[in-house]
Amino acid sequence: MKFIRNFSYHRILFTFIAIAVQLFVFIAVIIKFNEYFAFFYGGSLFISIIAVLWIVNTKTNPVYKLAWIIPVLMFPIFGVLFYAFFGGNKLSKREKRKMKYIGDKTRESLGEFPQLVLDELSSQNLDAANQSRYIYNYSYYPPYNQTISEYLPSGEIKFARLKEELKKAKHYIFLEYFIIEEGYMWDSILEILVEKAREGVDVRVIFDDIGCLLKLPYGYDQELEKKGIKCSVFNPLIPLLSPRLNNRDHRKIAIIDGYVGFTGGINLADEYINKIEKYGHWKDTAIMLKGDAVWSLTVMFLSMWDYIRGIDEDFNQFKKLIPEESKDFNDGYVQPFADNPLDDEPVGEIVYLNLINKARKYIYITTPYLIIDSEMVTALTSAAKAGVDVRIITPYRADKWYVHQVTRSHYKVLIENKVKVYEYTPGFIHSKTFVADDEYGVVGTINMDYRSLFLHFECGVWLYKSSSVKKMKEDFEHTLKMCQEITLKDLKNIKWYQTLIGTFLRIFAPLM
Repeated sequence: MKFIRNFSYHRILFTFIAIAVQLFVFIAVIIKFNEYFAFFYGGSLFISIIAVLWIVNTKTNPVYKLAWIIPVLMFPIFGVLFYAFFGGNKLSKREKRKMKYIGDKTRESLGEFPQLVLDELSSQNLDAANQSRYIYNYSYYPPYNQTISEYLPSGEIKFARLKEELKKAKHYIFLEYFIIEEGYMWDSILEILVEKAREGVDVRVIFDDIGCLLKLPYGYDQELEKKGIKCSVFNPLIPLLSPRLNNRDHRKIAIIDGYVGFTGGINLADEYINKIEKYGHWKDTAIMLKGDAVWSLTVMFLSMWDYIRGIDEDFNQFKKLIPEESKDFNDGYVQPFADNPLDDEPVGEIVYLNLINKARKYIYITTPYLIIDSEMVTALTSAAKAGVDVRIITPYRADKWYVHQVTRSHYKVLIENKVKVYEYTPGFIHSKTFVADDEYGVVGTINMDYRSLFLHFECGVWLYKSSSVKKMKEDFEHTLKMCQEITLKDLKNIKWYQTLIGTFLRIFAPLM
């Protein structure tokens, strides 16, 4: 009874009921108009045409537009409603001004155009310099040549490194995660955070409300505040159908004193370190940075903090606290970058496409989801047909069966065009990594799906001639030994109804 009572008052139930009522009203109106079939049909067609014209004239990626046009035309009223609530990123004028100010402040805090670093990079490799310049021009985050990186091939190793560095904090600790869940991993970290807060360290936490909806109790941010930890919740769930529900903070960032930073696919929950088993063995990755490049992660966090809280903080007060030791670091080029859904520039996708299109020998990819557009398919297959060794590892066991069906529905066209696809047989692979030609690498939070590429706040680290690139390749080759290659013969053995389900679900790919 206590469980039922607690659940009854839980905001999930309240939100579900509120949204269900709103949907019921929409459906009731549609049924009512259905009595006047000619009027209803004509009105539906007219609304769909208007919606298609609206989508065509938006500034979003053309393939993303096409992905929405199909369900809008197939399901006139419902398709339009779904697009209105889940397809756009419309901001009020106030929010647009706020985002512009944050963007200007980010650019100012990151400093002037890094011409010396880019000139040095250009002298070594013009393609690399062009990729780096794109990231700077469209996300504002510059490349650095005084940073060392350590590639972390598992959640267990990242967890150990993170605890080590958190214990060394003297000035500030910033954590920004899509998922935080009570359990061994988070409780161990929280113990350190509470201790550091008592010592006077500025400890701040950002978590995504939807990501933590079933992971943390309601009002958990207030619980952290009582412990001396400042906490902000990104995009709190409200019981209204709204496009804002669509945009989530999918980043995973940890910063210690602006000198040490972490990012990658690993959230703060026990399955990420295999303390509990959900979908077999959980394979994930992260990267630890030490040096100048951590300032980009710091600005990334502070920009989000300012955006959520509606404050205007002086970022330079945090830069003054960074130690000078990094001046002697030299580990190739490191460029953290951010992507957000509100600027109509798919930075994450372009970074991935640049790596694929510029690869000469090989490109190895790990991703939990493979819900890709025709542009990405063309890039992967064109590279493979030109002789580039293109390999992709996806999970064998799915965390979401319907997403896995769509992932598998892309195998055929890739394999027929010489792309090698593998599934991680021990369980679920959640890492998002690209490594190419023993020179380039990307580690981050960006999945190969519509939500990551177009709708979420994401981040990653672009690497060139860094020692981590070699480690990434070694990890990929090691992981490959635990994978099964998918062949055309395997695809012929798939049941017809599974193929049909996958084909049907691709219509709804933008929602996944």
